[in-house]
Amino acid sequence: MLDVRRLILLRELSIRGTIAAVAEAMLLSPSAVSQQLSQLEKEAGAQLTRKAGRRLRLTPQGELLVASAGEVLDTLERAEAALRTSHTTVRGTVRVAVFQSAALALMPTALAMMTRQHPDVRVEMVQREPEQALHETWARDFDLVIAEQYPAHSTPWLPGLHRRELTTDAIHLALPATDAALWPVGTLAEAGRLPWVMEPRGTASRHFAEQLCRSAGFEPDVRFETADLQAQIRLIESGNAVGLMPDLVWTGRSNTCRLEPLPGDPRRTIFTAQREAGLEAPALRAFREMLAGAAELQAHSGREDPAGA
Repeated sequence: MLDVRRLILLRELSIRGTIAAVAEAMLLSPSAVSQQLSQLEKEAGAQLTRKAGRRLRLTPQGELLVASAGEVLDTLERAEAALRTSHTTVRGTVRVAVFQSAALALMPTALAMMTRQHPDVRVEMVQREPEQALHETWARDFDLVIAEQYPAHSTPWLPGLHRRELTTDAIHLALPATDAALWPVGTLAEAGRLPWVMEPRGTASRHFAEQLCRSAGFEPDVRFETADLQAQIRLIESGNAVGLMPDLVWTGRSNTCRLEPLPGDPRRTIFTAQREAGLEAPALRAFREMLAGAAELQAHSGREDPAGA
């Protein structure tokens, strides 16, 4: 009989690539992980990994066992969800990965609603970039992810993840809310000569912003780079840069920038995703409902008028 715990370690190796990364994720020593994988090979009677530079790759037999390990974990997750459903009180822990603007605009309201309606549920939140968080939710590091998707920039579709749209928000060109004579800009094309602030390279929002600028006929002069949208707002409102801002960032705060429409009136999509095996888990289902309620409240409240409008 194959040991389930060793199968899970092999699956972790397929996801993380190195013994050291598996050891860190599973709170074990590298030598303990190596010993357990060696024992699994003896149980299976086959070589399950082979070296590829500094990483280990699975053999066909290893891939077969990893697929089986995923099925075992799905079965256990469904069993746990069924057990939780049998209780009269919604309880448990929900681990959520979220990006910054959703953490600021949606999570406080959703958490407050959850505390009122289901006080026995513990919600833990970690901020992550959406694509990384989707992969980590698929890998079982998180139970739920709140992610974003920009127009024509689809996030990866990972097997076994169930998506549900929360809301959409418009994206605008954000300019300092000062005397228009100092910033005589009304269109994206006219902002081509100005300094820009954007998120780091490799993010979907950065790629979207660069492509939009190029479609308008210029290469943006990105002088400032930060993933913190609040820092971006400070640079824009202080007159040091221009940038692109989704409407969700203004939730709960005054709009301190002048906002101008973009070509095509692009909108960002905010969605949640979780493993299909856990769809019936009461705590997860309840928190998704709270997030939907928070998104609906936010959509109805709208954003405040731009400063100086």
